[in-house]
Formats: sequence, structure tokens, C-alpha cells
Amino acid sequence: MEGLYREEHHIFREAFRRFVEREIAPHMERWEDEGVVSRDVWRTMGEAGFLCPWLSEEYGGSGADFLYSVIITEELAKAGAVSVMAPLHSDIVAPYIAALGTEEQKRRWLPAAARGEMILAVAMTEPNTGSDVAALRTRAVREGLEWVINGQKTFISNGILADLVVVACRTGTVESGAKGISLIVVERGAPGFYRGRNLKKMGLHAQDTAELIFEDCRVPAENLLGTLNHGFYHMMDQLQQERLMACIMGQAMAEAMLAMTIAYARGRTAFGQPIASFQHNAFTIVDMATEVKLGRTFLERLIADHMAGKDIVTDVSMAKAWIGEMANRVAYRCVQLHGGYGYMEEYPISRFYRDVRPIPIFAGTTEVMKLIVAKRMQLM
Repeated sequence: MEGLYREEHHIFREAFRRFVEREIAPHMERWEDEGVVSRDVWRTMGEAGFLCPWLSEEYGGSGADFLYSVIITEELAKAGAVSVMAPLHSDIVAPYIAALGTEEQKRRWLPAAARGEMILAVAMTEPNTGSDVAALRTRAVREGLEWVINGQKTFISNGILADLVVVACRTGTVESGAKGISLIVVERGAPGFYRGRNLKKMGLHAQDTAELIFEDCRVPAENLLGTLNHGFYHMMDQLQQERLMACIMGQAMAEAMLAMTIAYARGRTAFGQPIASFQHNAFTIVDMATEVKLGRTFLERLIADHMAGKDIVTDVSMAKAWIGEMANRVAYRCVQLHGGYGYMEEYPISRFYRDVRPIPIFAGTTEVMKLIVAKRMQLM
């Protein structure tokens, strides 16, 4: 992976790390209490070029390669700031618009997204569907020059702050399953578009996760994104990168937790010696370090293959399952090695333990990842 990085990547990483230390880390505790990240940081990130860096200059980006997105995601994760869902905005939702949007749609939405003036979200999950996207029931009906949307979404990241939401809707019959789904863009202020609760979660307390409600919500017909009734396949095309981003988050968090725990175990004494020197603890740390290194090796190959345009659906599904679970194993052991202090909010490991838990859930659960791999291996 080091061969992929050039000097400008290292310079960018250092610049973004300083930005996180100055503009994000000092505010995390307040944002956690408030349950939402300040909109100001989105605009500040946009002004600094840290949102959608891969976009071409004509749409407000700098034409950067994917490694810049990797760096941003890693540094937010290492700082315990995964609640700042810039990777979702920049590398999961914006690519839908870039890949599927008309020229008018791209010019209308992407520059504002790059500036941090328009925050993006994607709404797939519904109260009764979970990972089964093909079973969704939110319905959109064409009436003249408008789409009329009725339904409800839940667990929507950036749901409170979002100014633009890519909504997966059923435009065909229920019986049509995956073949009757379309993507429709709903903007803030659309008639009949309401935000539900900012959901209270085990972790990611600063990240606004909301219910979205559509009651005869009317949006212009030209807000259809991509091809009518082809939305499920559009989503499948984008999920490779979404799951890769989840792997990057989980891996970076595991590395950060390991580093902070080694430092703690070396400095904390019990029975007159550092707790790291007890054989059981030393072996536990070695086991974690081995798993973390295996995850990094796997992830680096996936990033290189993704940048080369290869189909990594099988491998990224394996990685999403394994790295997500590995990061949670590391979190558990790191808290244990911190002892009682690991349970205290003032120690970063406590927040990491809470925030890493959804990695095996969102973007498809571990079980769904295994199902995908089993089917692609022709085992089922």
C-alpha cells in the first residue's frame, strides 16, 4: 500500500490530521451531548477541500484519487470522530449523483455538497425491512410533473442535518420485488417530507440518526435519479464502495484502540509491574496486534483492487464481515485491559467501544455479508 501513496498523500494526511485536532476533536464531547454535529464544521470542511475531493473541478472538487477519501475516513476514525459522517456524504451518497445524475442534477447538487452547504443522506432502511432492500414498501407514484411519495424510513444517518436525501422507493408492484424500485431525490422543504426523532443510540452519540416520514410528499418528476425501476441495481453497484468505507472505518478504529491500549498497559502498574508485562496480557495484546495486521493487509489489497476498477464484491463482503467483527473483538479486549478506567467516559476507549459496535451492522450485517459470499461461492 505504501507504493500507492505519494508525497502529496502524506502531506494531505498531515494537513487533515491537524484540521481534525483543531476543528473537530475539541468539540466532540459537546456534539455528543447535543446529539448532532454542528453544521459549521461541514462548511469548514468544504472550504478546506475535505468534502468530495474526488469530484472534478467543474463540480467543485479537486479531482483527487480515492486515497484522499481513505485518508479522511481513517483520520476521523482514529480521532474517535466517526460521528462526523463526512465519508457517508462524500463517498457513499455523492457518488450516486455523480454516477446516475443528469448534467443538470450534477450541477445543481454536487458543487453545494462539495462546499458543505448541502449535506447528503441516503434512505434505504425501513422499520420492517432491515437489510432486505428488495422488500421495501415506501411508494412513489407519478402524478403529472411530480412524484408523490408515501412511506417511512428509519436508521437514516445524517437524517436530521440532510438537505438532500436519495430515497429508495417502490415504483413498481410489490410482486415486482427488486425490479420495481427507483431512486428519487427529496430535498429539504419538500411538501410532505418530515423528520421524525433523532434516534438515541448505544454509540455514535454525535451522529444524527433519524426517522424520515413521507406523507403525500411531492417532488419534481426530474428528481428521479438514474433509470426508472432500476434503483435496486443502482444501489448494488454502489454498495461495493460503501462496504469498503465501512471496512476502512473499522480497521482504523481497531488500530487506534490497539495503540492506546498498549500505551496504557505499559504505563499502568499492578503488583509492582506494568500490566503489559503479565504473560496473559502480553499474549492478548499480541493476538490483537496479529489480527489488526491481518486486517490491514487484506484492506490494502482491497483498496488497490478497487482503485484498479476490479470487481471486489466477494472479497469486500468477506472483509466487511471479518474486519467489523475483528474490530469489536479488539474493542472488548482493550476495555478489559483498561480495567475500571475502560468503563469511564473520560477514557477514549469507552467511546471507541460504543462507536465501533455498528460496523458489523450498517451497510449490510455480518450475516448478510456471509450470505452474499456463500451465494457467490455457489454454496447456496
